[in-house]
Amino acid sequence: MNKDIFLSNSLGNKKEKFVPINSNKVGMYVCGPTVYDDPHIGNARPLVVFDILYRVLKCKFGEKKVTYVRNITDIDDKIIQSSNEKKISIQKLTTDITKNFHEDCIYLGCEKPTFEPKATENILLMIEMINKLIQNGYAYLNNYHVYFEVKKFKDYGKLSNKKLDELIAGSRVEVSENKKNPEDFVLWKPSNNNEPFWESPWGKGRPGWHLECSAMSKKFLGDKFDIHGGGRDLIFPHHENEIAQSRCANENETFANYWIHNGFITMSNEKMAKSQGNILRIKAFRNNISGQVLRFALMTTHYKQPLDWNEKLIYQCQSTINKWYESYVELKKKFLIPENYLEPLYDDLNTPGYIANLHKLFEKSQKGDNKDKEIFVSACNFIGLLTSSKDEWIEFKKRKLSINEKEILNKIDQRNKAREDKNYKLADQIRNELLDKGVLIEDTDGKTTWKFK
Repeated sequence: MNKDIFLSNSLGNKKEKFVPINSNKVGMYVCGPTVYDDPHIGNARPLVVFDILYRVLKCKFGEKKVTYVRNITDIDDKIIQSSNEKKISIQKLTTDITKNFHEDCIYLGCEKPTFEPKATENILLMIEMINKLIQNGYAYLNNYHVYFEVKKFKDYGKLSNKKLDELIAGSRVEVSENKKNPEDFVLWKPSNNNEPFWESPWGKGRPGWHLECSAMSKKFLGDKFDIHGGGRDLIFPHHENEIAQSRCANENETFANYWIHNGFITMSNEKMAKSQGNILRIKAFRNNISGQVLRFALMTTHYKQPLDWNEKLIYQCQSTINKWYESYVELKKKFLIPENYLEPLYDDLNTPGYIANLHKLFEKSQKGDNKDKEIFVSACNFIGLLTSSKDEWIEFKKRKLSINEKEILNKIDQRNKAREDKNYKLADQIRNELLDKGVLIEDTDGKTTWKFK
């Protein structure tokens, strides 16, 4: 396809024409999961967003000319805390959660990235990068900790478009007497007893979270590359810190040229978060709702905008896909999708615009011949829809519930009591139990409603 790709670049906060460093070696790095707990719907959004971008890039530049790197963070403070709370080893925790994450990716119809490095497999690279930062005068050692000295990097804050004082005032900054300045962030920290550790020039310890992504992106994509992606909550401090340490270690004026960030998922217009007791885990949907429905729901709003997750959205997406299966045919080969129908995806991944085009193709397929149906199914497949056979789709529709109304209302009462007691973990568990039985609940204006799905 000859049409140019345009992307909203958070670095500069404007939509720009995408021009790769090398059109034969397009590189994209996306921050993957920290495997301390099962992924939820909020985690699913970047999975689907960047899966679609990966497909668009391959369509434009060629299957073998795009490298997609998505990491696994398997050592972090949250992981250590979670393993202690669950009373299981870090190895078992990270192995189990990584397995669940991969199953969620398959369920959502996401293609595998080119590389999926784990932090624990790249510690030596991180130590090398820290050494370089110390040599270049951007990092210092104090009491077995190594910190990046933020004030020495003149461009700090350019991604978030804020001055240093504003960033510090508006965020939670780790307080430590080991730091020269409050804004400095850790590159290496000593490990406590019974915590994982690696040998280093500064003693037994482990790397800081921000450093992990800098080292892994460098390994697979080089000192500078095209696209870095993630949720908008990562802009500061994670991505801001990545830029600082990578540019100072690599002695470059650039790190990633395009920074792409997806918006939050909300429930009743509140950000999905554990503290709100409104987490919906992806695996809880698997038995009763097709992964295509969730994937479709995540595309209905432009990736930059917040997406409010509710029962009505799921119902509408399921109804639409059910209708579209009326034109389903098995494809023996890939059909070319008309360029004008693909245009919205080239314009900053405008998935709502592409969905509107799919509706047009569907109407055409209903009036046309088998080839029109094949083109329609190909266009759906391009964004990961209508990938199951019609029989598989019907099977999901047939699944019935193993719970009656009295039991549902009792569960809702238990959940409301748990929320009143601020026992959000229990409230989250009850919601997921209901969802696993095919019951969707929604909190609106202080009331909880439910519906069979």
